[in-house]
Amino acid sequence: MKKIGLLLISAVFAVSSFAQKTEKPTLYLVGDSTVNNSGEGFQGWGNVIGDYFDKSKVNVVNKARGGRSSRTFYTEGLWKQVADELKKGDFVLIQFGHNDGGAIDKEKFRGSIRGIGDEKQEITGQNGQPETIHTFGWYLRKFIVDAKSKGATVVLLSPVPRNVWKRGKVERARGNYGGWSKRIAEAEKVYFVDLNEITAKKYEKNGLEKVGKDYFTTKDHTHTSPAGAKVNAESVVEGLRKLKKVSLRKYLLK
Repeated sequence: MKKIGLLLISAVFAVSSFAQKTEKPTLYLVGDSTVNNSGEGFQGWGNVIGDYFDKSKVNVVNKARGGRSSRTFYTEGLWKQVADELKKGDFVLIQFGHNDGGAIDKEKFRGSIRGIGDEKQEITGQNGQPETIHTFGWYLRKFIVDAKSKGATVVLLSPVPRNVWKRGKVERARGNYGGWSKRIAEAEKVYFVDLNEITAKKYEKNGLEKVGKDYFTTKDHTHTSPAGAKVNAESVVEGLRKLKKVSLRKYLLK
């Protein structure tokens, strides 16, 4: 009987171990409405990026939320939801910046302090409660540390460009949120995709008129149409393929 019991226990452990080894990794997308947008006529790149992955081998879960900055994604508990689900072998793509430049202590209360330092500011939040505001970089570091602690791989992305042109060139984000994302990625030793630069070059190749007509809606210069979302998703894929050491590449469709 003891031998039978030991055999049963061994079998259970073997099945459990096999299940853990064969469980598919999950790719989580974290960001704002340029990543996840289901409004009429709009689409975010995260809504179509799954089409470029072999979903028989990896799950793709879009946790991005419209209107959020790195700060509000953290303070509203949206990041905690992702962190609680993360397991070893998962991946997280993080793209913020479009809403972080908003007001810190008025209007939508979603701005973060500019930069990547340790500065902080005490305010009374929209709900009347005290809140400590940190820099854009502080929130990114928080996401990275939490994800790494779960054994997940992080890829930071610079924000997709807006349909804003100066002298025939698309306005870049090198001097602010794009550049800050890159510096945090380097400091924290995680992967980085310059989505802003990759996509801006594509926009310039196609020209201002086509970009405005086909890739964006007539409502604003930030949120893409389905065609624009596809261009941005292809830019993400292009950036990932250049990251020779990130194992996420092996799940991309050939």
